[in-house]
Amino acid sequence: MNFQTQVPIQKPNFQIDYKSHIFSIGSCFAESMAQKFDYFKFNILSNPFGILFHPLAIEKVLHKAISEIPFTENDIFFHNELYHCFDVHSEFSHSDKDILLQNLNQKLKETKSFLEKSNYIIITLGTSWVYRLKEKNEVVANCHKVPQKEFLKELLSVEQIAKSLENIISLFPDRKIIFTVSPIRHIKDGFAENTLSKSLLFVGLSEVLKKYQNTYYFPSYEIVMDELRDYRFYKEDMLHPTSVAVDYIWQRFSENYFSQEAIQISKEVDAIRKALNHKPFNPETEQHKKFVEKTQQQIKKLGFQI
Repeated sequence: MNFQTQVPIQKPNFQIDYKSHIFSIGSCFAESMAQKFDYFKFNILSNPFGILFHPLAIEKVLHKAISEIPFTENDIFFHNELYHCFDVHSEFSHSDKDILLQNLNQKLKETKSFLEKSNYIIITLGTSWVYRLKEKNEVVANCHKVPQKEFLKELLSVEQIAKSLENIISLFPDRKIIFTVSPIRHIKDGFAENTLSKSLLFVGLSEVLKKYQNTYYFPSYEIVMDELRDYRFYKEDMLHPTSVAVDYIWQRFSENYFSQEAIQISKEVDAIRKALNHKPFNPETEQHKKFVEKTQQQIKKLGFQI
C-alpha cells in the first residue's frame, strides 16, 4: 500500500544547469532553498534586501533596482538609536545614516547587475497580511519594532496581489519566473487568518499564471502539507520545516527543474564537500594524502571553486 500522496509537478519547458544565473527573493523559506543552491555551487543571488514576506514589498525593491531609483534620506528614519528603512529587512539598520544609504544603494546596483544576467527568477510568497504606515499611507516591508499604533494591519485583496505580481512580471519579460508559496505558517496572525492569507496568495497567483507564458509554479506548500503532512517534518516551533523537509523539497525541485547533467554535477559537488569536511584521525598518513589529492583532482575536473 502507498501511504503517501505525491503532489504531481508539471515539468517546465526549460532545464536549470550550472551555466544558469538564478535570482531568488521572498520569505524566509526562500532563504532555505537558496542555501541549497549555494551548497551545490549554483550561481545564485538570494534576498539582497533581506527577507520580504509579501508581494508589494518584493515589487517595490525590484522596481527600484531595475529602474535605478536610489534610496534617499526620505526613505530612512531614526528609531531606537538606529536608522532604518521600511522597505528592507532590519539587517541593514545602522547607527550611521550615510552608511545605511550607501549599503542600500550598493545593493541596488548589485541586484540590477545580477538580474541582467539572470535566466531564472524564483519568487517565494509568504503572506497576504501587510502593515500600512499611517503617517505616509504606505505599505511597509518591515515594521522595525515601531509601535503597532503607527500602522494599520490590512489583508491584500486578490486584485492587489495579482496586480503586484503582474507588475513584477512586466519587469522581466524575457525571464523564466518561478513562483512558490512558503509552507511556513504565520500563526501570529491567527490560524484561520493564516489560512485565509495563503488562500488569497493562491487565488492571486492562479490569475497571473493563466495569463503569462513565462511564469511557472512550484508546489512547495503542497509538498509539505500533502506529501509530508506530519509534525516530525517541522522544527520545535512547529512552524518551520526541518532540514529533512527542505532536503525533500529540494529533491522534488531538482528532479523536475534541473538538467541531468546538473543533477550529476550536484552529486559530485556534494561528495566533494563531504570529503572536504572529513576530519582524519591521522592526517600525515599516505592514505589520507592520497585522499586529499583525489579530492583536489575532482575539484579541478569540475572547473569551479568549492
